[in-house]
Amino acid sequence: MDVRNCKMCGHLFNYTNSPLCPQCNKKLEERFQDVKEYIRENPGAGMATVAEDTGVPVQQLKKWVREERLAFTKGSGITIECEKCGRPILTGRYCKECKNALSNSFSGLYQTSKPAEKKARDASAKMRFLGE
Repeated sequence: MDVRNCKMCGHLFNYTNSPLCPQCNKKLEERFQDVKEYIRENPGAGMATVAEDTGVPVQQLKKWVREERLAFTKGSGITIECEKCGRPILTGRYCKECKNALSNSFSGLYQTSKPAEKKARDASAKMRFLGE
């Protein structure tokens, strides 16, 4: 059993992959729903306005956008920066181009050996008998 202190209220709780206790998680989720509803009703509101009117810190709003829980429309004027190149994006951590580049670089890590190398290795790997 892993017991930790809640990052928000400081109470002890059984850790379940969240730094917040169940009560604080519930409060945070309620605040998220309030923000989501506010954005639906006020689609042109800026991040500072959303934070001020809902009482949720800008840092928390940015965290939800990075987690892709919140996404603003192109007309809202709200953007965050791609973590790799700095281009403005509406949600997530990376822009489309950087996502593709990261994906391509990872796919090259799992390539198998070339057939020519395998044949060369197989030719030298003969069965040998003692006394011959």
